[in-house]
Amino acid sequence: MINLDEDKPQGIIWIASYPRSGNTWTRAFINALLNVMRNPDFDAVDINRIEEGGAVENAAALYPRFLGKPVALATEAEIAAARPSVQAALARSAGRPIYLKTHNANGMDHGAPLINMQVTAGAIYVVRNPLDVVISYAAFSNASIDSVIERMATRGWGIRRSNDKGHERVRVIQGSWSENVGTWSDRPNPIILVVRYEDMIEKPERAFTRIARHLRLKPGREELRKAIAMSSFDQLRAREAADGFVERSERSADQFFRAGKAGQWRDVLDDAQVARMVRAHKPLMRRFGYLPK
Repeated sequence: MINLDEDKPQGIIWIASYPRSGNTWTRAFINALLNVMRNPDFDAVDINRIEEGGAVENAAALYPRFLGKPVALATEAEIAAARPSVQAALARSAGRPIYLKTHNANGMDHGAPLINMQVTAGAIYVVRNPLDVVISYAAFSNASIDSVIERMATRGWGIRRSNDKGHERVRVIQGSWSENVGTWSDRPNPIILVVRYEDMIEKPERAFTRIARHLRLKPGREELRKAIAMSSFDQLRAREAADGFVERSERSADQFFRAGKAGQWRDVLDDAQVARMVRAHKPLMRRFGYLPK
C-alpha cells in the first residue's frame, strides 16, 4: 500500500510500465474511479485529460530552473543530475499525492536515480507479456517487429530529447524489457504494486480492486464496476476515434488504443521471432508466466 504521511499527504505515485503495457489504461481507470467516487453522475472519461492531479515528469520546461540553462544546451549527464530535483519539486509543489506516468526503468542514469524514491509515496507497475508488447510497440512506433525485438533486448536503451506535437521532452531511459521489469519488481517493496496486464483483462474486478486498495481508495462495488466499464478498451477506442488522443505519436501508423487483447503474438510472430524474445527475456518471462507452452 502507498506510503503517505497522514499529516502531510504528499509525494509521487508512479504509474509505471514498459511502453505499450497498459499504462494509459491504468491511468484512465484511476481517473474514472476518482471522478465516480466524487460524482455519481460522472459518465465519461476525457482521455486527453486523464492526469488526475498529475503532471509529466520529463517535460523539458521543468528542467532549466535546475540546469541553469536551456535543456538544448545541457548534456545527458546534466539532465540526469537534475531529474531527482525536478521530481522533488513536483512533489513539493503539489502538496498532495501526485500521479506521474513513467516508462523509465527504476535504475540509474549517469550516476543519478531515474526515480527519486525519497519523494515517492508509491507506484503501480504494469507488466505485460513481451510477445504481445513487441507487436503493439512496432505498430505504435511504425517500425518493424524485428527492429523492436532488438530494441527490447538492448540494455540502457532510451529516447534522447524529443519533440512530439510541440511537446518537448527530456530523455527517457526505459532500458530493455527485462531491465525495465526487473528494476521495478526484483526487490519486493510494499509501496510498489506489480499488476499483470493479462489479469486486468481476464480478472478485471480483482485486478482493479487491488489497484484501488493500493491507492488507499475504498470504492463501493458499483463504483468500481462503473469505473472499469468507463475505462474499457472499447470505450477508450471510441473516445480516441471521436476526439483524437494527445499521446498518440505522430510516427504511429495505427490507433493508440489498438486491441487490448492477450495472446495476439500467436497469430503474428514467427517461430524465430518468438525464440529471439525468449532468449533475451527468459528469466522474467518465466517469473510472470509468459513462456510459450
